[in-house]
Amino acid sequence: MTAVMAESGDELIAAVHHQLIGEIARSSHPMISSELAGRAARLISERAPLLGANQLQALTDAVIARLEGLGPLEPLMADPEITDVMLNGDGSVWIERSGRLERTPIGVSPQYARHLIDRIIAPLGRRIDRMSPLVDARLPDGSRVNAIIPPLAIDGPCLTIRRFSPLVRHVEEFGGVEVAALLRELTVRRYNVVMSGGTGAGKTSLLNAIAAEIPRHERVITIEDVAELRLPGDHVIRLEARPANAEGVGEVTIRSLVRNALRMRPDRIIVGEVRGPEAIDMVQAMNTGHAGSLSTCHANSPNDALRRVETLMLMGDLDLPLVAAREQLLSSIDVVVQVSRLAGGQRRVTEVAEVATEPDESGRIGVRTIWDGSRVVADLARAPRGCLG
Repeated sequence: MTAVMAESGDELIAAVHHQLIGEIARSSHPMISSELAGRAARLISERAPLLGANQLQALTDAVIARLEGLGPLEPLMADPEITDVMLNGDGSVWIERSGRLERTPIGVSPQYARHLIDRIIAPLGRRIDRMSPLVDARLPDGSRVNAIIPPLAIDGPCLTIRRFSPLVRHVEEFGGVEVAALLRELTVRRYNVVMSGGTGAGKTSLLNAIAAEIPRHERVITIEDVAELRLPGDHVIRLEARPANAEGVGEVTIRSLVRNALRMRPDRIIVGEVRGPEAIDMVQAMNTGHAGSLSTCHANSPNDALRRVETLMLMGDLDLPLVAAREQLLSSIDVVVQVSRLAGGQRRVTEVAEVATEPDESGRIGVRTIWDGSRVVADLARAPRGCLG
């Protein structure tokens, strides 16, 4: 057993795995699982010729698991407390746990990082190479994955996985009983609501929590760039945008899906995030009998959220006068809910603001704070859009 003891099991697995990664990178054709297993077994036998059959099989299986699974990232993906896994260009791996970033002791080579990205992307029918060096996709379990490689990622391949959690948070978790009651009232009485906040603030989680309060019998159509929403209703239709294929064709945009949703007899339309010209279609949908619709956008305050939606509307229709865009905003969006990530990592509603019913002297649309982050400070002035029977 001296040959076996020359290297520990982990060292042997790492060495064979590293050698196979190099062979895969140099190969002119993809190696199938049986080829990889056979090659791994031969390399292990060369380094440890006195291994028994069971030991050889166990070590081979471990090497293949690293090659075909997520390798050292697998334990991180299995930890329910980890929400994000980030592989940086320098080979370091970071996680977000309970709202805090932590560096793990895991380190990977650029070759393995690229192999890992290819392993994740290929089954999704996507490609990543120097001509198309970034990709955004959804894993089978619902997790979001973003990958970017050189030449765009200067220091090496980067991979970011935002894990999908099947658990829907309750609205009370975003600020307590009082704000939860207010958000439920807005939902049931069919106000049109936009959730705003920064990246990672919890917009989608809050949207999920609020949308869970929609009466189960209503026909709800969700539209997302990457599907993340999980609503409990009995009549939920989920639509997901599609990027162009390797030949640059086949793209289906969120804007196209919003327009199509209008022909699907929805009671409510939920757009996961507006960040392009689809904003005008969403606003028009809110104005044409689809009260109680919801969406999110990136913004640092309710006022900023309205400015952003206004700008995106003008992008969607270059002939739309600014005055007309503001009129549509006034008659469509009722309330903006600001959500933020606090220093301790908690996601909280920090403001609920009602959109003014009239523009100010300069023609701009303002807001009036209803909930200031700790208590209700004013009553809603806008009339409710009503409930479905």
